[in-house]
Amino acid sequence: MASPADQMAANINFGAFSKATELKQRIWFTLGALIVYRIGAYIPIPGIDPVVLKDIFSQQAGGILGMFDMFAGGALSRMTIFALNIMPYISASIIMQLMGSVSPTIEALKKEGEAGRKKINQYTRYGTVIIATLQAYGIAAGLEGMQSSAGSAVIEGGWFFKFTTVITLVGGTVFLMWLGEQITARGVGNGISLIIFSGIVAALPSAIAGTLELGRTGALSTLFIIFLFVMSAAVIAFIVFMERAQRRILIQYPKRQQGNKQTGGESSHLPLKINTAGVIPPIFASSILLLPITVIGFSAGQGPEWLNTVAAYLGHGQPVYLALYIGLIVFFAFFYTAIVFNPVETADNLKKHGGFVPGIRPGKNTSKYLDYVLSRLTVVGAAYLALVCLLPEILISKFSVPFYFGGTSLLIVVSVTMDTVVQVQSHMLAHQYEGLIKKSKLRGKRK
Repeated sequence: MASPADQMAANINFGAFSKATELKQRIWFTLGALIVYRIGAYIPIPGIDPVVLKDIFSQQAGGILGMFDMFAGGALSRMTIFALNIMPYISASIIMQLMGSVSPTIEALKKEGEAGRKKINQYTRYGTVIIATLQAYGIAAGLEGMQSSAGSAVIEGGWFFKFTTVITLVGGTVFLMWLGEQITARGVGNGISLIIFSGIVAALPSAIAGTLELGRTGALSTLFIIFLFVMSAAVIAFIVFMERAQRRILIQYPKRQQGNKQTGGESSHLPLKINTAGVIPPIFASSILLLPITVIGFSAGQGPEWLNTVAAYLGHGQPVYLALYIGLIVFFAFFYTAIVFNPVETADNLKKHGGFVPGIRPGKNTSKYLDYVLSRLTVVGAAYLALVCLLPEILISKFSVPFYFGGTSLLIVVSVTMDTVVQVQSHMLAHQYEGLIKKSKLRGKRK
């Protein structure tokens, strides 16, 4: 059954969009900011030979660099000023969330409301600069050692090249962090998510064109290509259904007598999403599994024998790779859910405000019940993530499909699209309410 918010959103007259001036301004600002990001994704850092770099990255397409390049919209393979993209900020945000569960200081800041949130955001920015600096220096040092048949990737190495590369890449990440915050404040949707979204979507036309080209040359049959696109639409519908699915736990508030008035007695719901962890489990699982493949690729097969053996077993489509991939997704799904949702804290907050779950005693019993329900939901959520991420791996390995737009990237695109649509609907509802209030005031004055 649809929620009241969904019913209200369904009743929106989208013809009123033309009258929502503020919403149009927000949308234009968002589009302009994303265009600036895409322009920067084509501005290379100084001292790089693009021909050699393209040849080297074509050999690393299946490694961790290929995955990060997908999130960066090709900026990493072109080694542009936005090569690091917004990933250092995301890493810093995840670290701060992890610190919140082990550090009493960060946990206390979370409870201070808006002031604490601003302080945590400031720490996250500092962490972003530190992580970006380390990654930028690693990239600069790695570029100097990159060689191909066409020569070296760096035209002239040295400390000056390292310095300029670090300054350029860190500056690009800080600019994207600021741009994302501006989109969130003055645009529509979450700015950081939209930056990643636009980077992934930018490569979608070329991926579709590559698939159709294989059909034209006969490498893939027409029926298989039709099946591929139908299956992609079905997977998107499945993701939308699972991302919207939630378990609503009934919360009851007792009646209270205040003088001659009786207050309270209302009921509400505590929504628990099936996929509380979001896209974090697939990202972490992919990063860990692709790291050995990337290392062996850079060593050109000259590394230790055990590393070559590990890389062989962790190849795309190999049974060991698929089994570890599923196991890591399940592990991080439970691990990250335990970090972002604290049943004990939630039960204590309900108890402080007089709320209780019918049939469950407040306090410890409520926290146990919430933990039990959340664990069962996470089992379903982890299975859903594993299924969505496993399907593209099988298609790539068994049928040589170049359509990399699956798994993690598909989850990100669908989730960000849903969140953005919800925000647009919220702005339109607010505009409609403002119009109704103005009309009621005018009628009151006429009377």
